[in-house]
Amino acid sequence: MTARTIDGSRPLATLRQGWIITQRDLLHWVRQPWTPIFGLMFSIMLLLMFGFLFGGAIEVPGGGGYISFLLPGMFALAMMFGLEATMSAVAADARKGITDRFRSMPMSSAAVALGRAGADMANSVLELTVLLVGGLLIGWQVTGGPGGAALAIVLLLWLRFALLWVGIFLGLVLRGEGATMAVQVLVWPIGFLSNVFVAPATMPAWLAPVAEWNPISATALAARQLFGNPTGSDGSWAAENAVLLAVAWPLVITLVFIPMTARAYRRLRS
Repeated sequence: MTARTIDGSRPLATLRQGWIITQRDLLHWVRQPWTPIFGLMFSIMLLLMFGFLFGGAIEVPGGGGYISFLLPGMFALAMMFGLEATMSAVAADARKGITDRFRSMPMSSAAVALGRAGADMANSVLELTVLLVGGLLIGWQVTGGPGGAALAIVLLLWLRFALLWVGIFLGLVLRGEGATMAVQVLVWPIGFLSNVFVAPATMPAWLAPVAEWNPISATALAARQLFGNPTGSDGSWAAENAVLLAVAWPLVITLVFIPMTARAYRRLRS
């Protein structure tokens, strides 16, 4: 066996080791399912609260039902909130020394991150499926055709894939007990400073561009367009090119945070 094989640097060996880590992380959720269950319940609670409690008082610019406007935004928001779960799991492994144990084993360093990514994407597919079915049950409709709907789902998962690298990076560099609360303080304003709940056209002139260029807004608006739902669009460049931005923003985030994650993993110390 060559040294190259031993350190697991070959792509197939890395993928195989990553799959083993994915199975380990999924098994952890099976034994302790409350974290993903509470995360899903939180998204459903937000959907019901904003859809039925506040929805009657909110008008969508350009017309259309608020539930149809809200649902794609909630899907995008759920993909962003997954960042917290990723960060918490990575930080917990780092605090307990599990990540250091992985580092001491003859395996590729990329396999640990790939395993985490595989498990979180599997969880996100399940979460998005439940939200889609729940939306249909409360009256949300898809009128954009199956191709558009499929592309919207791909863009939502693409956003989740990009943000999970942010979560892995933060989990490696912020391992303190209060780190999760600190990230929540940052995540909530980013989620609300978007077009998830209301259209930017209803915001003050100085705030609307901030919401329009938010990466969450790009995915939410692109999903609305592709699902055939009301967009509340004001005709700005960002609104007219939402699909392009929904592809570009996650790509930029991925290209920035994968190298940062690799560097943080190499420098990890217990």
